[in-house]
Amino acid sequence: MFAVKDIYVWFGRIQILQNIRFIAHAGQVTAIVGPNGSGKTTLLRAMTGEVSYSGAIRLEGTDIKLRKPWELAARRAVLPQSIRIAFPFTVLEVVRLGLMVGINAADDSLPFAALARVGLSGFEGRYYNELSGGEQQRVQLARVLVQVWEPLLGRLPCWLLLDEPVASLDMGHQLEVMGIVRDFATRGGGVIAVMHDLNLTSMFADSVALMKNGKLVDQGKPVTILNDENLTKAYDCPIRVNTLPGDSTARYILPQAVLRMGARG
Repeated sequence: MFAVKDIYVWFGRIQILQNIRFIAHAGQVTAIVGPNGSGKTTLLRAMTGEVSYSGAIRLEGTDIKLRKPWELAARRAVLPQSIRIAFPFTVLEVVRLGLMVGINAADDSLPFAALARVGLSGFEGRYYNELSGGEQQRVQLARVLVQVWEPLLGRLPCWLLLDEPVASLDMGHQLEVMGIVRDFATRGGGVIAVMHDLNLTSMFADSVALMKNGKLVDQGKPVTILNDENLTKAYDCPIRVNTLPGDSTARYILPQAVLRMGARG
């Protein structure tokens, strides 16, 4: 379990996060959603130790500040929102970076397996900087998967911490990547993902944390959190959540419905 308690983050005199309490369980996909500037990425970066914070963040009961870097690298892999690589690395060299910091450094077959998993077999010799944004995103996901290839390390879960993992992808690849994420959780690992797409969040998340203005509005199952009232308040615009016929738990949002509601208002 990842447990965040009473987290505050300041950048200079500006408070970014205020009194955040957040829990993510292994075996689940936990999505962090909210409007731009709500603090989603900052919360994830606090959980990875990239930004200073006050409060406590515990992984399986142990404060992450007490864990050695190599211990954290064996247990959790991080996909940032964007990564710029200045050197002319090949795709295979980028993916191998994940192999070097994980516990499977001796298994040189894993980068090839990971690239196949994200649909990029045959790209090993291509230069990373010559790829499209969506292809680069999938290469970075392959790097992350190589680092924690198995969702369980002994009896302990491993974790994927993903910042907008489908932001640069077309619809088909979005579904493919979210399927990979879902499979990792189903096999016992934990996933925490910052998401912008509320429809994909509804489809794949087990738990949703809704944020606004650096605060956690609420956390719970998608059917509980993704409703008209919560989303309208969080996003400061009228939002209507629809359900599929015959399945009241399947939520989806159409921009057309939002526009109609705004026109009536």
